[in-house]
Amino acid sequence: MVKSSSIVIRVKLSNRPGTLAGVLTAIAREGGSIGAIELISASPSMVTRDIMVRLRDRNSLGGLTGTLSDIPGVRVIHVADRVFMRHLGGKIEIQPKKPVTNWEDLALIYTPGVGGVSEAIARDPGLAYRLTMKGNSVAIVTDGSAVLGLGNLGPAAALPVMEGKAILFKKFANIDAVPLCLDVHEPQQIIDAVAALAPSFGGINLEDIAAPKCFEIEERLSQILDIPVFHDDQHGTAIVALAGLINALKVVGKSMPTIKLVLSGAGAAGVAIAKIMKSAGVGEIIVCDRNGAISRDNPPDQQSKLWLAENTNQRCIHGSLKEVLAGADVFIGVSGPGLLKREDVLKMAEKPVVFALANPEPEINPEEIADIAGVIATGRSDYPNQVNNALVFPGVFRGALDCHARVINDQMCLAAGFALSGVITPDQLNAENIIPSVFNDQVAAVVARAVEENAIQTGVAGNAPENEDYLDLLV
Repeated sequence: MVKSSSIVIRVKLSNRPGTLAGVLTAIAREGGSIGAIELISASPSMVTRDIMVRLRDRNSLGGLTGTLSDIPGVRVIHVADRVFMRHLGGKIEIQPKKPVTNWEDLALIYTPGVGGVSEAIARDPGLAYRLTMKGNSVAIVTDGSAVLGLGNLGPAAALPVMEGKAILFKKFANIDAVPLCLDVHEPQQIIDAVAALAPSFGGINLEDIAAPKCFEIEERLSQILDIPVFHDDQHGTAIVALAGLINALKVVGKSMPTIKLVLSGAGAAGVAIAKIMKSAGVGEIIVCDRNGAISRDNPPDQQSKLWLAENTNQRCIHGSLKEVLAGADVFIGVSGPGLLKREDVLKMAEKPVVFALANPEPEINPEEIADIAGVIATGRSDYPNQVNNALVFPGVFRGALDCHARVINDQMCLAAGFALSGVITPDQLNAENIIPSVFNDQVAAVVARAVEENAIQTGVAGNAPENEDYLDLLV
């Protein structure tokens, strides 16, 4: 089953000059972009090759394979989806950090030696951060109710996403993250499950849990656990958006207190973005949901939106998204595709900043407004200025784990946003470079340092073990 437009075609070719050239010409004629070509096997008469192909439209695959099969001396053996191939067997595994090659090793890492370690932790629970995986481990928890932009797919379907996130934790911050996809869906059930498993981890990353229940789950877990709880869909998006806006305003020559910001989307990300922007000093914020601008004189029914009604849109402006967008300096969309047209952006203030973050299709395509927008950002990797949560969560948890933080508070998130923006130096800053790449090796360390410093300043850093020289316990 081919779902993506990136495929591998295995073909068996007559081993004679011109056959491969004919295949490549046919692929190009059908609109395919050719990547790597790998030799699988060869004989005097036949050659088998894998050809990487990217299609403009995956619906054209049938026509392409038919065209190839019609070429004399060519047989299509199979077509495979490169994305699915990359996920075969899963994407993560557990590897031991200590060798077990003989009976002595076994006695040290397991019984009888491990009993003494357990007794030490029982006397001083803080030692678990040093003598177990806890100090460098995060649980990635989901119920699969809001998987990417695909909706409620359930916990099993969420697992490949959580595995991918675990890889990013390891690559960017050397954190061991464990995907935990829960087959429970009521807020209290999720809270109880996470609270029960929390002793094994130094932090909890909530992921792809639908609003509004995600708000209650995060709030309650933060209250009852002594380890940080971070809902990345909320705060990760908000932190990157803040970092991007700080730099975008420098590009267009505007300042936080003087701008009018219109935000489309009042779900998990929308609420968190509104909160962090207000904390950062944005002068006017208007948040729109499907019914238009949210205001305190017409409060919404949902509890999660009441904060927006009470703390934004101070002038109580009413109207649809397109109506309230007129004269705005900044648009941030975390809603749905195609909500705006070019004429809507033309009604914004001079040199508007447009963050169209809906994924995979933005609220407006950058090509439509490239000549009128001062800065454009999206959630996609094929445009400049990708607002990507992977810029945030590895560093946030690295900093929180390093200081044994009990929570990740608003000040830590705000500091992370300003620190992330600072990775782009003045000589690097331009309209197409307001946010660093996820592969910038400074990012996680810079964010981690800001988070750790603010955890200490705000008094949420944990205490060190009672016996700092924990090796003495084994003597």
